[in-house]
Amino acid sequence: MTTLQASAPLSPVAHLAGSESTLRSLRFLRKEILGAAGAIDLEQLAPTFRASAANLLGYLALRRHDIRLLQASLSELGLASLGHCESDVLRAVDQLISVLEALSGRGSPEAAGPVQTPWGDMEGRLVAHLESLFGLPPRGDHGHIMVTMPSEAADDAGLVEGLLAAGMTCQRINCAHDGPQQWQRMIEHLRLASRKLGKPCQVAMDLPGPKLRTGPIGAGSAAFKVKPKRGETGAVLMPARLYLSAQAEPQGPAVQVSDALLAELRAGDTLGFRDARGAKRALQVIERDEQGCWAELVKTAYLTAGLRLKLKRGSARIKGSILAVPASVERIKLEEGDTLVLTRALEPGVPVRKSEAGKRPSAARIGCSLAAAFERVRPGEPVWFDDGKIGGEVLAVTPASIQVRITHAPGGAKLRADKGINFPDTDLGLDALGEEDLQALAFAVEHADIVQLSFANRAADVRALYQRIEDLGGQRLGVVLKIETRQGFEHLPELLLAGMRGPRFGVMIARGDLAVEAGFERTAELQEEILCLCEAAHVPVIWATQVLETQAKNGAPTRAEITDAAMSARAECVMLNKGPYILRALATLQDLLGRMRTHHSKKRDLMRRLKVADLLGAEAP
Repeated sequence: MTTLQASAPLSPVAHLAGSESTLRSLRFLRKEILGAAGAIDLEQLAPTFRASAANLLGYLALRRHDIRLLQASLSELGLASLGHCESDVLRAVDQLISVLEALSGRGSPEAAGPVQTPWGDMEGRLVAHLESLFGLPPRGDHGHIMVTMPSEAADDAGLVEGLLAAGMTCQRINCAHDGPQQWQRMIEHLRLASRKLGKPCQVAMDLPGPKLRTGPIGAGSAAFKVKPKRGETGAVLMPARLYLSAQAEPQGPAVQVSDALLAELRAGDTLGFRDARGAKRALQVIERDEQGCWAELVKTAYLTAGLRLKLKRGSARIKGSILAVPASVERIKLEEGDTLVLTRALEPGVPVRKSEAGKRPSAARIGCSLAAAFERVRPGEPVWFDDGKIGGEVLAVTPASIQVRITHAPGGAKLRADKGINFPDTDLGLDALGEEDLQALAFAVEHADIVQLSFANRAADVRALYQRIEDLGGQRLGVVLKIETRQGFEHLPELLLAGMRGPRFGVMIARGDLAVEAGFERTAELQEEILCLCEAAHVPVIWATQVLETQAKNGAPTRAEITDAAMSARAECVMLNKGPYILRALATLQDLLGRMRTHHSKKRDLMRRLKVADLLGAEAP
C-alpha cells in the first residue's frame, strides 16, 4: 500500500514545487491504472462491458493506494481532487496531468483540455447499461422503482395496475414464496395493465437461494383473539368478522362449530357466549353460504375449543360449541444467557424450560434447514437470527446439533419458525443454485425479463448461472447479483467482472442480510463502497431492503426512513417491499427521488485505501 502526498502544505510561493510532487504521484497512478487493464482477457466479456471492465480494473488500481494527501494537494492547487473519478478514472488522471504539465511549462495550455484514453469515451455508459436492463426511466432522471409483489397480487389485478399507474417500473417476484401458478397470474396482471396504461414495466424474479432458516415450532393451544378495528377515540370503525363452519383445522378468521348449531344458523341470528376470560360477548350472523356463515362482533373476544354458544330465536334456545380454532403461531422466547440448540432433524421446536423443583432447566431447541451448517460451523463463531434481532455464540457442534449461547436479545425476544439464520464468520461452501433455484430459473426464462441471483458469493456462482441460462435458451434475460453476505462483498470485483459476461447486468445491495453479516455499524460504509465500485464498472445498482418500510406497513414513515430513502437517490433503482400502504410509500419515494437527484452528485469523496481493491484474485470471470 502506498500513500501518495505532496511534500508539505502548499503556499502561494510553493505551487511549482507542490505541482511537481503532485505530478509525479499522478504519473505513477497512471502507470498503475494502465497496467491493471491487462489483468483479465476482456474478450470474454460482453462487448458493451469491455471498456467498463477496463475502467473498473483501473479504478481498483487507484484504490489500492491511500491518496487522501494527494487529494489535499490537488485541492490546494485549485484542481479536481479525484473524488468523482469513478466513471472514467484514466481520463480524470490524464486531465490533471495535462493541467499540471501546462502549469510547469512542459505543456501548452491547449493540451490541458479534453484528453483521449485508450478505452474510448466512457460518457453515458452507465445510462446505456441501465436502459438495457430496465428500459428508459419514465420520469427523466428520477430512476426506476422496483416493487415486491405480495401474494394477493396473484388474485388482485387492480392492485398490480394501481402500482404500475403510481410509478412502479419493475415488478419483483420473490420465488421464496408462492409458486408458479401465482407467479404466472402476477405477470399476466402486469402485462395486461402495461398494455392498458401504455407503461412498460420489467419483471424481475428473485431466486430463493440457499438461505438458512429455522425449522417448525409445534402449534400452540392459545386462545384465538378476534378484535374489531377502532379509531383514535375507541369507537368501532369496523366490526371483527369471523367465519363459522364445520371444517376441521380452521385457518384465517374462522372457527369450527358443531354441526347441529351450524345447520340452524341464518342471517340475523345472534349467538351469545362468554369468552375464555369470562367476558360476555355476542356474534351477529350477517351472511350464510353453503359451507357456513359470516358473523360479526363489536367487542374483542378470546375464543378456545370447547367454548359454549347459545342461539336465541324467539322462545327457542339452541346450544352448540366451538370445536376448533386456528392454531396459534408459536414462538420460542429467548433471553440473554439462554441456550438454544439447533438440530439437524427438523422436528417441532420447543422453548426453554426454566428451573423447577427437582428438575434441571433445559435448553430451547429448533431445527436448522441446511445440513451444511453442521459440517462447517465451529465453536466461538457468531450466529444471528431473524435479521439480527437475536444473536448468539456457538458453544459446541456435533453432527446432529449446534449449541448456541444467546448473547443478544434485548428485553427478551421471540423466535419463530422459518426465520433467517446467519453465520457471518462461516464459509458454508454452498452453491448459489439449488434445486428450487433451478426450477424457478426455468420459469423465469419463459416468463420474466430479469433474474436475481441470491447470495452471490463467488465468480463461480455467476458463471454457473450464465451457463444454466444459456442451456435454457434465455440469453435475453437480464441478470442481477444480490450482494447480501460478507463473502459476496469481499469478492465484489470478481463478481462484477463475471457478471459483465452478459449484456444486461446489475447489482442489488441487499442491505438486510448484509448488515447482519458485516455488522450494522458498517452498513453505511459497505453500501458506499459498493456504489463506488459499481459506478466504476458502469453497472446499475438497486438500493434494497426496508426502504420506507414503516410507511408501507403502517401508513407513515419515520424521520430515519426519509433520510435513508433520500440517500437511495444515488442508486439507479430503488426497491420497495410489500405492505398495505405501499401506494403511499411509492408516492413518497417518487417525490424524494425527484428532488434529491438534483443534489446527490454534490459530494467530495476522500479516497482512503480500499481493502476490497486487493481482493481481485486469480479467479477470473
